[in-house]
Amino acid sequence: MRQTFKQLISLTTLLLAISPTSFSQTSKFSISINSLTTNFNYGKSNATLQPFKKNFTGLQAGFSYQAGITPVFSIVPELYFSIKGGTLKENNPLTIGKSTLRLYSIELPVLARVHCKKLYFNAGAYSGYALSGRMKIDGYSTTSASSSKLLFGKGLNDFKRFDFVALVGAGYNFTVSRTNLNLDARYGYGLTNISKDVERHNRVLNISLVVSNQHRQKNK
Repeated sequence: MRQTFKQLISLTTLLLAISPTSFSQTSKFSISINSLTTNFNYGKSNATLQPFKKNFTGLQAGFSYQAGITPVFSIVPELYFSIKGGTLKENNPLTIGKSTLRLYSIELPVLARVHCKKLYFNAGAYSGYALSGRMKIDGYSTTSASSSKLLFGKGLNDFKRFDFVALVGAGYNFTVSRTNLNLDARYGYGLTNISKDVERHNRVLNISLVVSNQHRQKNK
């Protein structure tokens, strides 16, 4: 284990020590507005809810900066506003009527990006903070429709504002009419149970077309 750790340190040092007079991956600033496909994982304790899950189509808008470190490696910090959530179909054991939970959040992803020509691969995570949320329940049988704001706090039915999600994905760089574009696909696996009454972990599929502005590139 100690020998493996030393090897990892040596590899990292080698990557970071590549001469700046050589070249690094292009650094660039990007803007994206795209849809999200999201839902919740309710855990083993709520297995009866799984058949009633339905994807929720949300929205994400924000900025990212690819900081080129070496010819094949970049660090990518990002900032996004997102609308995500999940839906349960009617006759589910939790709300009876069809229900949709929406969360409005600020997210701060940080990604490690490995490049292979025009392809790249991402791995990282993001911290999220829920600004607000809403639960809408449709009327069904003997129950009436309702819509209410989510409460965030220490109550038994409250939600948690902070979320932590692991990210993996890949993308492809290309140019159209001198405009730099990235086709980016990611999957987010929520590690935080965001509610207290019922177990809920975010699951996010994000496919986006990103417009980027090349900032600099170091050449030989």
